[in-house]
Amino acid sequence: MGLLTAVAEPIQYPSARRDESVVDDYHGVMISDPYRWLEDPDSEETREFVEKQVELTDSVLKTCETREKLHKQLTKMFDFPKYDTPFRAGDKFFYFHNTGLQPQKVLYIQDSLVGKPEILLDPNTLSEDGTVALSMCAVSEDAKYLAYGISSSGSDWVTIKVMRIEDKSVEPDTVSWVKFSSISWTHDGKGFFYSRYPALKDGAKLDAGTETSVNLHHELYYHFLGTDQSEDILCWNDPNNPQDTRTASVTEDGKYVLLYTFENCDPVNKIYYCDLSALSSGLEGYKRKKELLPFVKLVDNFEASYDHVANDDSVFTFRTNKNAPKYKLVRVDLNDPSSWTDVLDEHEKDVLESAVAVNENQMVVNYLSDVKNVLQLRDLKAGTLLHLLPIEIGTVASISGQRKDKIVFIGFTSFLIPGIIYTCNLDAEVPDLRIFQEIFVPGFDRTEFKVNQVFLFIYTYIYAVEDM
Repeated sequence: MGLLTAVAEPIQYPSARRDESVVDDYHGVMISDPYRWLEDPDSEETREFVEKQVELTDSVLKTCETREKLHKQLTKMFDFPKYDTPFRAGDKFFYFHNTGLQPQKVLYIQDSLVGKPEILLDPNTLSEDGTVALSMCAVSEDAKYLAYGISSSGSDWVTIKVMRIEDKSVEPDTVSWVKFSSISWTHDGKGFFYSRYPALKDGAKLDAGTETSVNLHHELYYHFLGTDQSEDILCWNDPNNPQDTRTASVTEDGKYVLLYTFENCDPVNKIYYCDLSALSSGLEGYKRKKELLPFVKLVDNFEASYDHVANDDSVFTFRTNKNAPKYKLVRVDLNDPSSWTDVLDEHEKDVLESAVAVNENQMVVNYLSDVKNVLQLRDLKAGTLLHLLPIEIGTVASISGQRKDKIVFIGFTSFLIPGIIYTCNLDAEVPDLRIFQEIFVPGFDRTEFKVNQVFLFIYTYIYAVEDM
């Protein structure tokens, strides 16, 4: 089957101007760059060149006799409901759902696992073409407020808004200039931590995903609910390292805020902490002081990755690759930061992908073993194995749970399973793993297939083409 019919006339590509005057001196070697003008995506010349390329592409694709059939078949195959793993905040449950072909998935809320779901936030209503996306969100500890970040046309820039959950009303709070950030509420519900860059000068607008300049001086702020962004407090910055980025996370007990600092995409980070309970006047006091928060440097180098798993007051458990490329769990007391102990040693061949603290003193541990995930329930303090959680060969997409939760949600997928969400009851003597939500694709019955992954891929491709 040919994808394109013969083109009657030779294709006329749009000409690209060469600017021979652009020459760089790299250690004595002269290197010309005649097409550097194309690096400016917002110039009129670049826009005109791109438009001509698009016109050429469309003119050729119009000769593809199966293009429309392929589009219809792919649309049909992709039109099935999709669900994300639920998460709990306060006494409510939240999850994302796409009915099939919605541009953006929708956030739902339920009062209980058997309660009637309601739409809390539908990003598809925020723009006519569906290009406004919900890029991040966080629910306050008491589930009264939702802080959510929206971005347009694939841009990394995010604007944070706040919704009152009870009546779904949007508060006047608007937080701008946010990029590469998380949102983390303090447990008193008064506000949240976020990261941002300084506002652009001269009234410049945010980009729509075409920006080529480098952003510098990523800073950590705290926003007080119901106030203007100008009143937010600067919690941390580092003028000596302008290219570093940072995020913050409040611990589950609400006592500490952890500051993660990254220098690039490598799996390494610094980690500092601030004891919020030790602030005599609370965070409000820093509105008047105009000082940075008193963060303590726990790890102040980029030698390894540190990911917080749990803490009991000052005793913290981290997942790390320090002297352990396949990762392990370690523990440290903030009162004795020089003494680190191993809780769960690095496995001989399996990679420790994640560890989630649940059910007070247990943790669900996720290993990557021979290109498949293996789930274990272990004792949080001793690291000892309690149970193996029975899952098929496939990928654990997500694990949702907290230390106060006896019910854990597990998202799972494989070559034969488009998606299953399990609930695991940890209150039972033997963990009870049951299907909570299963994704079904019309016309596909996984019980009919007993083939390996390669043949499954080939069969799926042939089925899609022949059905056209």
